[in-house]
Amino acid sequence: MKTLSLLTIAALLAAPAFAAEPIFASPAQTHAQLILAAPPSADSAITRAELAELHRIQSSRTSAEEAQAKADEADESLYIYKTVLGEKFTPEALPLTTAFGKRVKNDEGANAGPAKQAFKRVRPYNLDKTLAPICKTKTIDDSYPSGHATAGYLAALTLIEMVPDQRDAILARADGYARSRLVCGVHYPSDIAASKLLAYTTHAVMVTNPKYQSELAAAKVELRRQLGLPAAD
Repeated sequence: MKTLSLLTIAALLAAPAFAAEPIFASPAQTHAQLILAAPPSADSAITRAELAELHRIQSSRTSAEEAQAKADEADESLYIYKTVLGEKFTPEALPLTTAFGKRVKNDEGANAGPAKQAFKRVRPYNLDKTLAPICKTKTIDDSYPSGHATAGYLAALTLIEMVPDQRDAILARADGYARSRLVCGVHYPSDIAASKLLAYTTHAVMVTNPKYQSELAAAKVELRRQLGLPAAD
């Protein structure tokens, strides 16, 4: 049994962070193209207002906000929540939780990717050349929804199942992480709103999957033990 458990952990750790196929929730289940409204057109009043908001953020962002936005761009893992869960929340100490988090992250790409390809929204800095993004840019039209924001909210909902008493702090960090994409100047506010809806929908599908529930249970035991929390029911 011990050998089997070790092999299971090894297999999970070896699983790619961005597998081609969904693991817990598929696009056919989440129906992103049905639940998400089409993004505002490039010449709409809404898009003009969103660009104005990005200019406002750009003109007022502080060096600390810029540093945080760049750090957030570099990390799409569960460990963006270390600021909430503390110094004991590390990948080295939590192999099962880390592997599980990568598999959850995989399904962000599996579900947000097709939506990005379907909606093909022009990135704000490609539409408005007077914007000065501070994070990675691209020429492909894939702004809606935001992958980073979707990943952040999906990770938040997963962690809340494991540490429910930190719910409010985790959700606040998720909102801040999503806002970093606006500070970066690489997404519109409506991209972020769509990402939140998609993450909540994807998570709702995930929790119906026995495989998700099994891996969640194991990760929850590991995480709560590492954080010194009592075992949950």
